Amino acid sequence: LGVLDNFYELGGDSIKSIQVSSILFQLGYKVEMTHLLKYPTIAELSHHVYPITNTIEQGEIKGNASLTPIQSWFFKKNFVDNYFNQAMMLYSFERFDASLLEKLMKKIITHHDALRSVFIRQNNQYEVRIRGNEEGPLFSLELFDLKNVENVESIIEDKANLIQSSIDIAKGPLVKLGLFQCADGDHLLIVIHHLVVDMVSWRILFEDLATGYKQLKNGKPIHLPPKTDSYKQWSTLLFDYAQGSEIEKERTYWNQIEQVQHLPLPRDHENMIPTNENNHIITVKWNEQETEQLLKKTNKSYNTEINDLLLTALGLAVYKWTGIKDVIVNLEGHGRETILSGLDITRTVGWFTSQYPVILQINPNQSLSNNIKTVKEGLRKIPNKGIGYGILRYLSQKQSGIGKLNPEISFNYLGQFDQDLIRNDLEISSLSSGSIISKQTNREYVLNINGFVQNGKLSLMIEYSRDQYET
Repeated sequence: LGVLDNFYELGGDSIKSIQVSSILFQLGYKVEMTHLLKYPTIAELSHHVYPITNTIEQGEIKGNASLTPIQSWFFKKNFVDNYFNQAMMLYSFERFDASLLEKLMKKIITHHDALRSVFIRQNNQYEVRIRGNEEGPLFSLELFDLKNVENVESIIEDKANLIQSSIDIAKGPLVKLGLFQCADGDHLLIVIHHLVVDMVSWRILFEDLATGYKQLKNGKPIHLPPKTDSYKQWSTLLFDYAQGSEIEKERTYWNQIEQVQHLPLPRDHENMIPTNENNHIITVKWNEQETEQLLKKTNKSYNTEINDLLLTALGLAVYKWTGIKDVIVNLEGHGRETILSGLDITRTVGWFTSQYPVILQINPNQSLSNNIKTVKEGLRKIPNKGIGYGILRYLSQKQSGIGKLNPEISFNYLGQFDQDLIRNDLEISSLSSGSIISKQTNREYVLNINGFVQNGKLSLMIEYSRDQYET
């Protein structure tokens, strides 16, 4: 690689830009993610890298914190039993040392303060409390010896479901592990309530798990990279930002988006509010060559990002199916935009996700290239990558009326997830990690589409309810 190579042409994306910023931070330097977007070569970017001058609190952070927009969204949606997790099942041919795992998880949860949160209902609303390290159990770890058991898949899925459904957000802990010792090696389930973790956070945790475990195995003390600014500080400053004049500049844009006519998607069965009981997923997989082309070559033609192309394809597919030209989609972003100056959250664990409605304008009389340009330009007009929508909807104390639009399609591209695992010598298990949500909770979207790259192949997972659609 040379100083003139383009970050995005090498397969870079917005999540990788956070990681670049995070690694520079560990070396004592600061770079804004917006600058990495604007100056995608090292030669250009080098003029925008500065030594870090401010010091960040490295001690224990505890106390009450403000709810962020995505946490407010969660509590407004009435998830049954507040059951909504993220989970990973890792695999190792070599056995995990349970005592080392205990030490490591204690260190990680002591380090990443948001993982010690509990959510207490008072006066008909929820409050966040980040507990101190001695205020309660930091996590739980259950061991299951299945070395002499055959056909362990269903046993593990049942145990995983028990662990998943046992998290109590008021009592804690919000982190639970299950270590399944099988004939083929160990499978380690890590379940974390979604209220305190997102996909960028998992990437941080993968790094800490790998480096910390290696240090312990070599008889060394655990040494994790320094903390960036705390989730507590972020949420407090975000609430202040929501009452200021800067966010008001976005109000007109979001009000206009909310005025777009909303046509419902056709259904095979008119069950309007199905639960998660009969969810089904169809996975579309690309081959390695197609994926490589998407990640490293396609952006050159129209100066696009991967989302521009995937969303154009989605808009065209929905138009061909339904005839709807203005396709309304709920888009998820990582939510770590640099809107609060002087704050660095590149290595902060928490739930930062932003959600916002996007209108994909499809013109059937235009060429494919013009449709790509139209969608790309529409996405570029979104202020601050959409983070302001949730701030105005949930944190602003001015009456806004924002939040009337309810997209029926949700889309989220998670990036090249497996590279973070490979780099940290981790491997995803093929066994089920259980249900991350109660089957009795109502579905949020008619179609829920998630895309990610694993083993060099793009997978698009289209989730729907059999109560509404035939396969």
